[in-house]
Amino acid sequence: MAGTDPGQEPDDAAEFRAFFDRHYAELARLAYLLTGETDAADDLAADAMLALWHRWDRVRAADHPAAYARGVVANLVRSRIRGAVRERRRIAVFWDRRPEHTEDPDVPAVVDVRTALRALPFRKRACVVLRHAFDLSERDTALALGVSVGTVKSQTAKGMAELQKLLGGRAATELAAGRR
Repeated sequence: MAGTDPGQEPDDAAEFRAFFDRHYAELARLAYLLTGETDAADDLAADAMLALWHRWDRVRAADHPAAYARGVVANLVRSRIRGAVRERRRIAVFWDRRPEHTEDPDVPAVVDVRTALRALPFRKRACVVLRHAFDLSERDTALALGVSVGTVKSQTAKGMAELQKLLGGRAATELAAGRR
């Protein structure tokens, strides 16, 4: 550990190493009980120890360093769970819509639209696809992409304008109307 942080002395490293040896298994066990995932628990305990090392002066000065460490693990678990919930919500937005079945699609037109979509930058393409192919609201699109509603509006408008240039007016209008 010595040399990891230029402001810390070799004694700090030895002291931290002893703390690590005493408490790592306990912190991993806590993370496991909070998450129910063995791999995640080990990662969270390691992340907590890294955070503790970076704040070692503060941890060492705490009345109860082990309690401080448990708080760090709990906060990391909370952040992980919140992130997983946000990700599940984004995924749910995509799967809530049932795909429409189209009889005898116009294959050359579909190929042209796909090619034109690939030419758009990612955010414009994502906004256009979610708004028009998946028929999501601006709010649901913003939630799925993690951007503001204003960004969805502007990126969708710009994306549709670019598609109109690439495909011609009629094809872009049909895409916007949901006829694929």
